[in-house]
Amino acid sequence: MAFAEVALGQIRSLRQTAIPRNYEIWYVYATGYNAPLNKIVNETLARHGKLTEADLEQIYETYLSHIKTTDRIDKVGARVIGEIDDVMRVLSDALGMTGSYDASLSGASEKLSSAKSREQVKAIVETLIRSTSEMRETNKALEDRLTLSKNEISNLQQSLEAIRAESLTDPLTGLGNRKYFDRMIGTAVQSALASGEPLSLLLFDIDHFKSFNDSYGHLTGDQVLRLVGLSLKQTIKGQDITARYGGEEFAVVLPNTALRQALTVADHIRRAVMAKELKKKSTGEILGRVTISVGVSMLKQGDDTDALIERADACLYAAKRNGRNRVICEADPEFAIESHSRVA
Repeated sequence: MAFAEVALGQIRSLRQTAIPRNYEIWYVYATGYNAPLNKIVNETLARHGKLTEADLEQIYETYLSHIKTTDRIDKVGARVIGEIDDVMRVLSDALGMTGSYDASLSGASEKLSSAKSREQVKAIVETLIRSTSEMRETNKALEDRLTLSKNEISNLQQSLEAIRAESLTDPLTGLGNRKYFDRMIGTAVQSALASGEPLSLLLFDIDHFKSFNDSYGHLTGDQVLRLVGLSLKQTIKGQDITARYGGEEFAVVLPNTALRQALTVADHIRRAVMAKELKKKSTGEILGRVTISVGVSMLKQGDDTDALIERADACLYAAKRNGRNRVICEADPEFAIESHSRVA
């Protein structure tokens, strides 16, 4: 309700129309979820003191447009089909011109064989020159149109890639989302089982995350999530797969990585997160440090994705039960106790 009041207050103070688009812009602005939107709004207001209809439309389309992914793909697909239709029309015209030119050549051949004077030959040659010139122009137009179509289809392909990437990205942290994780871990597990290479999985959870939300509000909770996401981006490189698994849980898939190496990576991430100090943006108040608990499992022959995740999750639960801010793997005694208690 507080966000809603801020949004309506901004609409009133800036004398904007109270339509859903404007309300959504200011609601998201109030939450602070979308840092790029807040930045462009602040910069535009600082420069001009207001947001025009064109500004609002541009901001909405760039940062908030909620056209569903399928609808956006359909739009791009429709443009591709339209482009193909245009090219087919040009090709059809070119084929017609080719047929006409072929007829001109056949007719000229017959006429030349029966021509009896220089003037007749000259007339036939002039007709051929005109036909050839027209054919050359048609071919040039076709070449230009095909070049434009190639560029347009290349741009549309990039648009589809951008849509695909967006659909697999968590907007708050910039990491892969759950859909991305499910897709990538399935591929990684199949590859590791086929090649015999090791593969490890880290599942980790932010300690006492609910207390951050309850004590300081959801904006601070989101700041905590972004802080952990940033730590992951700075720590995990190369072929390793990072994702926001859900809520305050994150996952890292480590191809070609045995359990001992995975433990080192997990502890490095834990230390990197703990090294960052959390500060409340609105007041500058230091809120302390964030810690995480991590569970680590390694793929075994005969495993599937679910088994790998289940063991990592059990290790994570053991880490939470045994004091938090620690890394536990399936070779640790705490995991054995945890597994036994769950079975019991």
